[in-house]
Amino acid sequence: MAWQGWPAPWQWVAGCWLVLVLVLVLLVSPRGCRVRRGLRGLLMGHSQRLLFRIGYSLYTRTWLGYLFYRQQLRRARNRYPKGHSKTQPRLFNGVKVLPIPVLSDNYSYLIIDTQAQLAVAVDPSDPRAVQASIEKEGVTLVAILCTHKHWDHSGGNRDLSRRHRDCRVYGSPQDGIPYLTHPLCHQDVVSVGRLQIRALATPGHTQGHLVYLLDGEPYKGPSCLFSGDLLFLSGCGRTFEGNAETMLSSLDTVLGLGDDTLLWPGHEYAEENLGFAGVVEPENLARERKMQWVQRQRLERKSTCPSTLGEERSYNPFLRTHCLALQEALGPGPGPTGDDDCSRAQLLEELRRLKDMHKSK
Repeated sequence: MAWQGWPAPWQWVAGCWLVLVLVLVLLVSPRGCRVRRGLRGLLMGHSQRLLFRIGYSLYTRTWLGYLFYRQQLRRARNRYPKGHSKTQPRLFNGVKVLPIPVLSDNYSYLIIDTQAQLAVAVDPSDPRAVQASIEKEGVTLVAILCTHKHWDHSGGNRDLSRRHRDCRVYGSPQDGIPYLTHPLCHQDVVSVGRLQIRALATPGHTQGHLVYLLDGEPYKGPSCLFSGDLLFLSGCGRTFEGNAETMLSSLDTVLGLGDDTLLWPGHEYAEENLGFAGVVEPENLARERKMQWVQRQRLERKSTCPSTLGEERSYNPFLRTHCLALQEALGPGPGPTGDDDCSRAQLLEELRRLKDMHKSK
């Protein structure tokens, strides 16, 4: 049975044969003819998509992906021996959130019940860095929350769960998370001391992607959203295992949370994302103010997280697909013009296309 969202074996074979036929036609057609030019464009697009799917499948479903992750880890440790960014913990009433910079731009997190001295790790991709923080804080690791299977978020699960024998590894059973011990579904709650953490299903980046919402009520503080690769400061993750409608639904799940919710993303992408937001909404003053702050932070290699969901609503274009201002900013054309889910999904696709073009320049 083929994995949901991926071609069956016969489709792979048919796709390869199609590419081969196109290559043969391209070779025998006269140089400079219209057919040749059209086929060249078609072949380039099809082969790039096919190669990406093969590479992504190898990365996520074989040990080649793990070997690639280990190479990334070694390079990042050599380049950033103290981490790629300077971070500051957030202290609440008996709760501490500690960002840990890992790899070249990832963030792992420790969520600590300071009274019970119990800790939960979110996406511990570098077990050495996470273990160093555990020892420095003098806490006991009792749970790992994994947003999704990609190695840059799950690579430390094995070492940490072996070192901390009572540590439970949580995540979606749909995502093939390594060393998973406790599967979670949408709205399931993980309790550790006074920490109440709710899992929310947010597919799109991967089929089983979860985000984790730390309830602020028990410690009388703001709730905290650990968003993995769903949502970043002024950006959102790529849709690898879904479509625009799926990603839109997942983003709407986050939009339903309170404005004061703190956003703790999986990557340090703030400056790049805000630069793109300025292309699509150049007159957005909230974005301009945030960009100035982010640039000051990054000049000193300081982390830009957390932001709040209220802030993100004001400048993150991927959360503003319902806004007439954004639709008008993209200009006339065949894109979406309404406020229904179909047109918003089309706008989301257009934003992703423009973002890719902006990044390639």
